[in-house]
Amino acid sequence: MSSIEAALKDAMAIDGAIGAAIVDADSGMALGTLGATSDLDLNLAAAGSTDLVRATRRGLDLLGLHDQALEDTLTTLTRQYHLIRPLTRPGGRGLFLYLVLDRARANLAMARHHARRIDAELEI
Repeated sequence: MSSIEAALKDAMAIDGAIGAAIVDADSGMALGTLGATSDLDLNLAAAGSTDLVRATRRGLDLLGLHDQALEDTLTTLTRQYHLIRPLTRPGGRGLFLYLVLDRARANLAMARHHARRIDAELEI
């Protein structure tokens, strides 16, 4: 099992990782952050990504996709990937992992696989 701090360190071990956060989807507050650059305020990005999570969930509700679970959400920028993975572990409901990856260095499939593993091992 893994703590938030250990999960963030694990996330930063992903090739191309620039920053990582564990975020409360209700409040938009980051429970922990690691990494980032002068161009990226992880606390602000975490709060903004909360709006994306809420909008995606509303969209799924409107479509009646109640039997579908949101696995992850990807925003693709010219130089970055922003990956959001809602946490599914007991105690992690309402939280999500937010990853910012350098698009030139990241392998998106491996990053998604790694995020799934972090979710499976995280204990809140």
